[in-house]
Amino acid sequence: MNNTELLATLEAVLFAVGEPVEGEKISHALGIDLIVIEKAMEELKNKYDQTSGLCLLTLDNKYQLCTKKCYADPIRSVIEVKKNAPLSQAALEVLAIIAYNQPVTKAFIEQIRGVDCSAVLSNLCQKSLVEEVGRLELPGRPLIYGTTAEFLRCFNVSSIAELPELPREKTEEQEENDDDIEKNSADDGTDFQLEVDEKQNLM
Repeated sequence: MNNTELLATLEAVLFAVGEPVEGEKISHALGIDLIVIEKAMEELKNKYDQTSGLCLLTLDNKYQLCTKKCYADPIRSVIEVKKNAPLSQAALEVLAIIAYNQPVTKAFIEQIRGVDCSAVLSNLCQKSLVEEVGRLELPGRPLIYGTTAEFLRCFNVSSIAELPELPREKTEEQEENDDDIEKNSADDGTDFQLEVDEKQNLM
């Protein structure tokens, strides 16, 4: 890749990772010499120093993309607005899954909903409605999540046990009984209408 593509690639990698990442790790992953990576990082740093709200930090042999200190106040204001925004339907669904099944992993939530829930889970953690409560003793040691005291306060309950019960799925026998009741009600209504019509004719 040319220099422009390399700079764009490094920028995307640093943004996506969101934490300090070693230059050697980037070099190995991209198959590019470390010296070339270091030179490109320096060029990227100079670019940000001029006309950007971002800055590139060098921490020992690691690099991290951050915002400049002078923009701390507007960033904080926007984050507070986002934090106080009402919950979306997706957030309510994820919150319900956690509340009724906790502790749960992210994979468990996604298995139920069928979609990625990274952003929603992060948002719930920011609002202090959900928190990391430990890790499973499984390969990779995935994080497990549970609700918080703030969750109880917001939903006006003193414990998870006070949450309303989830509606249970009807069995086949119950569904058949409901169908019979509806059918009988319909039949009764027809007979009643016939009686009314006959009386009107007699009059």
